[in-house]
Amino acid sequence: MTASNKEELELDLLLIAVYRLTGFDFRQYMRSSIMRRVENRLSLEKLNSITHLTEKIIHDQNMLPKVLADFSINVTEMFRDPTFFKTFREEVVPFLRELPEIRIWHAGCSTGEEAYSMAILLHEEGLGNKVKMYATDMNEKVIHKAEQGMFPLQKMQLYTKNYMAAGGKKSFSEYYKVDHEGAHLIPSLKENIVFAQHNLVTDGSFNEFHVIICRNVLIYFNIDLQLQVFKLFNDSLGPGGFLGLGSKESVRTDDSIRFETFHTQEKIFIKKRRMLEQNIL
Repeated sequence: MTASNKEELELDLLLIAVYRLTGFDFRQYMRSSIMRRVENRLSLEKLNSITHLTEKIIHDQNMLPKVLADFSINVTEMFRDPTFFKTFREEVVPFLRELPEIRIWHAGCSTGEEAYSMAILLHEEGLGNKVKMYATDMNEKVIHKAEQGMFPLQKMQLYTKNYMAAGGKKSFSEYYKVDHEGAHLIPSLKENIVFAQHNLVTDGSFNEFHVIICRNVLIYFNIDLQLQVFKLFNDSLGPGGFLGLGSKESVRTDDSIRFETFHTQEKIFIKKRRMLEQNIL
């Protein structure tokens, strides 16, 4: 067995151990991404092999949370990729205006910045009172942080720039208060958001939505897992519902997944209506 094959086996055993100990399944994540995170942890802990790391997560109760945190992807910002939000405001919101209520799922929401961005956008479009938003992530710690709605003050300059580029209609400073801890988003932004733990790999559908936003998460999954998640999104969207992905992502389909492109550049897709519904409409 080559050194490369041995390392792959060691990684397999590590991911099996994580799954058996926690129920979190990273076995279908992109191997290159997982390996980088494992190698970084080995360096930080001064361990010689992945096998030693596996032994540590089994026998050292302090190590497992560190590895889970390594595997959790928490890169985000408010109004990230502003043109996505500008396009959503200009081209998707007109469809949402016709609905008596609007249900939105932010899947893989991390610390909540994009969910709060959507809350601001919908408030400015006069839809805030009829929106119910669910923001979920597999990482319980980042969900608790998201619920607080507090962000470092030094990030507000970037967030303000993003907000304006996304078509913001007010002064961004109206949406937060500052103290010695940081910038606190105003309480009204949280009123219609439910933050909850949900694992895209192992958990199922929990509602029917008009919009699902899952940006820059699927790039870390292999093809089989991406298909599994798209089936979940297909089952969770009503006919004509919208799916927003990250700039480097696209829908993968099979016979059970029905999406068509709504906006190519901003990676917004729409769930097809059944042929009978299409003929009637």
